[in-house]
Amino acid sequence: MTRVFNFSAGPAALPESVLRRAADEMLDWHGSGMSVMEMSHRGPEFTAIAAEAEALLRELLGAPAHYKLLFMQGGAIAENAIVPMNMLRGHAGADYIDTGEWSKRSIKEAKKYGRVNIAASAAAGGYTHIPARETWALDPNAAYVHICSNETIGGVEYHWTPDVGGVPLVADMSSSILSRPVDVSKYGLIYGGAQKNIGPAGLTLVIVREDLLGQALPCTPSAFDYKVVADNGSMYNTPPTYAIYIAGLVFHWLKAQGGLPAIEAHNRRKAALLYDLLDSTAFYRAPVARDCRSLMNVPFKLADDRLDGAFLQGAEARGMVQLEGHRLVGGMRASIYNAMPLEGVQALVSYMKEFEARHG
Repeated sequence: MTRVFNFSAGPAALPESVLRRAADEMLDWHGSGMSVMEMSHRGPEFTAIAAEAEALLRELLGAPAHYKLLFMQGGAIAENAIVPMNMLRGHAGADYIDTGEWSKRSIKEAKKYGRVNIAASAAAGGYTHIPARETWALDPNAAYVHICSNETIGGVEYHWTPDVGGVPLVADMSSSILSRPVDVSKYGLIYGGAQKNIGPAGLTLVIVREDLLGQALPCTPSAFDYKVVADNGSMYNTPPTYAIYIAGLVFHWLKAQGGLPAIEAHNRRKAALLYDLLDSTAFYRAPVARDCRSLMNVPFKLADDRLDGAFLQGAEARGMVQLEGHRLVGGMRASIYNAMPLEGVQALVSYMKEFEARHG
């Protein structure tokens, strides 16, 4: 069996050792005589799986005890509504920082539930940078300040944590969570879909400070009320059980790699290899400002876009797939999440040099 180097933005590649272990345990999990897919979410086998996954996640993140870790469903798109439902807490509105397509979607959804103040926007610059903190026009009465820590489509990433005073900071970390250490205590709430760095699509992580619970809008469905979910240990309704199981295996894998400091070093090596090539030639172009380039999603364009099809065809022939850029921005995009090995990026860089030599 030959596995490709999968540069998909999500659902994304998983560690091969995780997939092999899941395959070994598919029919019989630890002598239970059944697959995790078949287990009752309230049975002792699965409750142990979920408890271990939560404990490992808390350990990896260093999340303080007064933060609740929730396993939910609906992805970040659902959280775009669930966040204001839970976090407005009697306030008229919230501040949002607009850094790309996913920020825009969050803003659009939040407007259904309260006033949105776009405190800063990178739209005028084509979403290739993050507005400097001193330019943000924050409302001191805002319920929270929302950022997207890594714009999967545009490849823009915060490499700093914004200081927003006493207002809770909320972050969509779908495509950067667990890629490097983060100080959870600086955030009121962190959320993200799991299908980038954690596991299969269907699982959503929410990390929320306890004092922010319990003031959801009356219209909030019970299954989306963070306090209800927290009080029921993420078991108010049937959670995405198999996705939680796979996430737990990924958490084990991350711990075995040396935790988040080690995985960050791994990710920086990969990103540097690719960005160094992009900066060394006029044949390719990386549009994002250097100080906010993503470690996870690297968009780039060929100087002659008429060669895009040939580039993608050649890459696929060499076992490198899902390199086409998002339809909204075009070009190419290499998503190099935790599970992408260094060898995958080395193969891509080698191919890019070869392609330039033939077409440059």
